[in-house]
Amino acid sequence: MHNEVGEMIHHVLFLLIFILGMGMLFGRLAGWLKLPDVALFLVAGMIIGQGLHLVTETSSSFTNQFILTLGSALILFDGGRNIRLSGLKKVWLTVTLLSVPGVLITCAVVAFAAHWLLGLPMMYAVLLGAIISSTDPATLIPVFKQIKIRTKVRETVESESAFNDATGSILTFSVLAVIMGGQAVTLSSGIMDFVKTAFGGILVGAVVGLALAFISGHLKLGWLRDYATIALVVTAVGAYWVGDSVGVSGFMATFTAGLIWGNMDLFKLHLEDKHHEISHFTENITVIMRMLIFILLGSQVNFRVILANFWPSLAVILIFMLIARPLTVLASTLPDRKADWKRNEIAFMFWVRETGVIPAALSGMVAGLGVKYADVIASVTFLAVLLTILLQAGTTAYVARRLGIEADAGEDSG
Repeated sequence: MHNEVGEMIHHVLFLLIFILGMGMLFGRLAGWLKLPDVALFLVAGMIIGQGLHLVTETSSSFTNQFILTLGSALILFDGGRNIRLSGLKKVWLTVTLLSVPGVLITCAVVAFAAHWLLGLPMMYAVLLGAIISSTDPATLIPVFKQIKIRTKVRETVESESAFNDATGSILTFSVLAVIMGGQAVTLSSGIMDFVKTAFGGILVGAVVGLALAFISGHLKLGWLRDYATIALVVTAVGAYWVGDSVGVSGFMATFTAGLIWGNMDLFKLHLEDKHHEISHFTENITVIMRMLIFILLGSQVNFRVILANFWPSLAVILIFMLIARPLTVLASTLPDRKADWKRNEIAFMFWVRETGVIPAALSGMVAGLGVKYADVIASVTFLAVLLTILLQAGTTAYVARRLGIEADAGEDSG
């Protein structure tokens, strides 16, 4: 027994050392090639997994599922933490529409496409739509650091990508509950479950986030101030754990807790003296988690399934990029008169649509649960991540320049 435990520890340590080592190597390569790092992490995973068989971690293993869950919670928390609520005054309606109805529109279009083109039963097609319906702050934010986009557009797209990760996660687990429970679901009961899961998550996240923010950020009673970065991790993982334990969305809970930590000043709490330390810490943690999630995803790619369904999968992804996204953006921006959206800004948002870390993690979790058609869903998700990151993230700066939506010289885009 002791020998088995020792072997398991050695296996996990090797996995962490090897994946992070490859991540650093391919991250540097991405910098030289001026490509988004996650695309190269996927390639690294394919090489060491399907190519050289050095990493053979299955999607259902405890280690894989633990990394996906922990990584998703920390990345969602950081997504919430990076949103400035004060900056959303002008575009809150667009962000709200993109984050909830927008996710449902994308999910519906993808579901119909996958049902017709891939022959997936409708509920499994909806599951695929739910998994890939959210965009990716982890990919967008580094791109926006390289090119200065108009503040209104940048804040809208970054906020959408953080909010809709939480929505996409809730939608995925709501659909999963129906598939795995096998019970019939009505539209009203489905909506009620979705609302209960989402608002329950918001409530849990608010309570956990505020409690730990208070004992970390209060100028007189903040006795955890010296441990702010550790308190941050406890908040992120604790909010997820409490939410999941009481049967609401752990992902929405950790995202809400992140929102509170990113907007402490609204609650008269302050951690400005720890800002640099916290930012440096969270940046490194999210990079580590992206390396682990994407390299593991790349190592588990089933090329046989991808090749067997390549052309219909490609057609689904093109519909996803060229029909679902423009429909979502139009449905979310046109009703918002206050934001005064210009045509070139709307066109830019059509193109900025990267699928990234949360869809990758959700796909891995679904595969780990042994859900039927999980291999097809995982292969389409993989292609969606690879194509949207290479085609869209790789050309975001060029498209911004062509459409003329770079920040004016006098505008603060940071």
